[in-house]
Amino acid sequence: MTRPAPTPGTAPPPPPAAAAVFGDALPLAERYVALLAGDGVVRGLIGPREVPRLWERHVLNSAAVAEAVPQGARVVDVGSGAGLPGIPLALARADVTLTLVEPMARRVEFLEEALGDLAGGPGVCGGVDVRRWRVIRGRAEDRAVVSAVGPVDVVTARAVAPLPRLVGWCRGLLRPGAQLVALVGAKAVEELPGMVAELTAAGMRDVHTRAVGAELGDAATTVVVMTRGSR
Repeated sequence: MTRPAPTPGTAPPPPPAAAAVFGDALPLAERYVALLAGDGVVRGLIGPREVPRLWERHVLNSAAVAEAVPQGARVVDVGSGAGLPGIPLALARADVTLTLVEPMARRVEFLEEALGDLAGGPGVCGGVDVRRWRVIRGRAEDRAVVSAVGPVDVVTARAVAPLPRLVGWCRGLLRPGAQLVALVGAKAVEELPGMVAELTAAGMRDVHTRAVGAELGDAATTVVVMTRGSR
């Protein structure tokens, strides 16, 4: 069933699947979607044509990544941009600890204001405590960022860079045993078999794809998961 498109700048209503994904934290997810539809568009982080499909294409699509994240993980979202996939993932999983890493000042400003808005709105909602989240400005490969972030269990990224380059950028964040979970497009999935040797040479192991969000219809996606080896 196709829902009517909202007027420009008006957040679309949540689809039925959103309640199942976010549970009692749905009010926070709705507030975040409203921020994307408003300031996110004004600041050029979200295209105005994306507003009608914010839930399926962006928020639920990002939340689906949570299926690939272990319980209680310390998650770092690199190149976070408007907070995707990090914010939806953490809204869906109250057990994770979230750090958003972004180098661009205007995006960092949006992220900081978004976290402030979410924390000052419903507050702790559905077990999710946004006050525990943080934003760090910088690039994933910067030593200062690696030091500020501290121990990491999972690094997430959404369409940030080709996988070999992404691994190179994130290597300092990925301690042995930590995972990289990358939300990528269909082309990257097709090209993955040809990249495995290069990724293995870069110290990654158990490189594989994983389908997530099967119950979410159009929001279902595929992530590439790999683990930092001992070297």
